[in-house]
Amino acid sequence: MTRYNNMELMITIAARTLEDGAIVLVGTGVPVATAMLAQMTHAPDLTILFEAGGVAPLLPTMPISVGDSRTTFKSLKATTMAEIMEFCQTGMVDYCFLGGAQIDKYGNLNSTIIGDDYKKPKTRFPGSGGANDLASLCWRTMVVTPQNDKRFVVKPDFITTPGFLEGGTSRVDAGLPKDTGPYRVITDIGVYGYHPETKEMMLLSLHPGKTIEDVKANSSFEILIPEKYDMTTEPTDEELEVLREKVDPTRVIIGRG
Repeated sequence: MTRYNNMELMITIAARTLEDGAIVLVGTGVPVATAMLAQMTHAPDLTILFEAGGVAPLLPTMPISVGDSRTTFKSLKATTMAEIMEFCQTGMVDYCFLGGAQIDKYGNLNSTIIGDDYKKPKTRFPGSGGANDLASLCWRTMVVTPQNDKRFVVKPDFITTPGFLEGGTSRVDAGLPKDTGPYRVITDIGVYGYHPETKEMMLLSLHPGKTIEDVKANSSFEILIPEKYDMTTEPTDEELEVLREKVDPTRVIIGRG
């Protein structure tokens, strides 16, 4: 029996990507748990932003929404969504966290519908919210999600949020800022990045107990497997203690694992 579940593993690995001094725009749930863990361990000067206007709060406990009063607790500023989006437009935001029902090999995300009829879909999701804006404007987009072949699809039923579009230079050709876009996809199987030229998803790190066969079996598209890739370092006792005792003691998020 492992010392951690899949959700604890994904949050821990995602938190390690956030360096001290960076600026990250988060939503509630897994993203805020990730940012809180990073801030309470290796990145005390991480600046956390919330879409509804909270700027650099010292979160006392985990907020339940981006408009929760805790998102402005001891914050530098309680501003508006318009100004937060302006921060993104001016290149101030290093990282954003997004999710969706489907993702393809270029990091395009679908959080709108399942089905081929927009007016009468099989399933309708909340849609973009600010996701399209964030992925279009922030420097690095992070996705934390369980991995399976229904979520990792060849072609999303709808593209809510742009990744690298059709690969290569197509993102920049479409007018989106250079050097922005998908950065990491962290799943319960591994950590993925993107090929520097083709912009296809590629394996960077394989989690303990997982195999290349797991990577292939849980994706409908071919994930690039380089000759050399890392093995994920397991969560430390310190990371797990902070996550369980300070970040999410009621197990609202980590209990899903």
